Amino acid sequence: MLDTCNMLQAALDLPDQMNQAKNAYKPLKLINHDNIENVVIFGMGGSSIAGDIAASFASQLSPVPVTVVKSYEMPAFVGTSSLVISISFSGNTEETVTSSEECYEAGASMVAISSGGALEKLASEWQIEHIKLPNSIPQPRAAIGAMTVPVLKILEQVGLLPGADSWIDTTIKHLGKNKNLYESKLVNDVSNSLVNTIPLIYSSAGMGQVAVDRLKKQINENVKAPAFVNVYPELCHNELAGWGIMGDVTRQVLSLVQIKFDNIHPQMNRRMQWVKEVLNEQVREVVELNAQGDCDLCQLFDIIFKADLISIKMAEIIGVDPGPIPVLNDLKEFLKS
Repeated sequence: MLDTCNMLQAALDLPDQMNQAKNAYKPLKLINHDNIENVVIFGMGGSSIAGDIAASFASQLSPVPVTVVKSYEMPAFVGTSSLVISISFSGNTEETVTSSEECYEAGASMVAISSGGALEKLASEWQIEHIKLPNSIPQPRAAIGAMTVPVLKILEQVGLLPGADSWIDTTIKHLGKNKNLYESKLVNDVSNSLVNTIPLIYSSAGMGQVAVDRLKKQINENVKAPAFVNVYPELCHNELAGWGIMGDVTRQVLSLVQIKFDNIHPQMNRRMQWVKEVLNEQVREVVELNAQGDCDLCQLFDIIFKADLISIKMAEIIGVDPGPIPVLNDLKEFLKS
């Protein structure tokens, strides 16, 4: 297997990575719960998914909005009553550094999360909390556990996500039982079904959006292949209308992946089954991934774990190195010129 960055081992280490992050977390000096009017999480690429995960749970549980920003610009509402969490694995992501500087000038209460870089230096200069990520992790996207756990712990500490610590424990135990998943029939069958196709990845809104985005981006970065996503019920109001007259083309190149969670609206299940039957005639393969686990966070990370391993297995099948991403390095060099 061609894997110069050892991405497979990094993926398999997810439960250990989460456990280390949980044990390393110490209560921070943060803004008082009663003074928080909004939470904004900044991050790009593999560093942004921790924010997406936190926001998906906060939308159901937090009394204040949690917003994820993937850009240079600070939202106009950020101010002294904002809790800002800036995440950059390298610490040098220019969008995150730029927006963090604006948030500091606006007087926000801030936490920085990075393995070093400019963000760590700014945290020291500004005298704000900084959480150090392990620099042994080969790529930002492989640090999902190390970045997500402290974000959830921060929101729990300020009273916005009560119970997060127990969710993390349940998730770690569940993932620890699946260390042999890479060689499983599930991973092999799904990977062989998707390879040499363009996957359409569908799930329910909320944490389903996080799940489809993770599988899409892992296919993009690990397999160097395109993939596209949408979520229910919105896709039933537009995208569904696009299927029918181009079946001769779509049946040759497209596959459908449906990701299902336990705690979704009954009508969502009915929609997913109906769409599956419609698209079965329009795509080459139809695959279902069913989340397992005893809590919502556990089910989400169950899918993330499977998505990571499936994408790496796809890369192995076609002989692609899942680690390096030359085109993104080329873009960074271009932007420096």
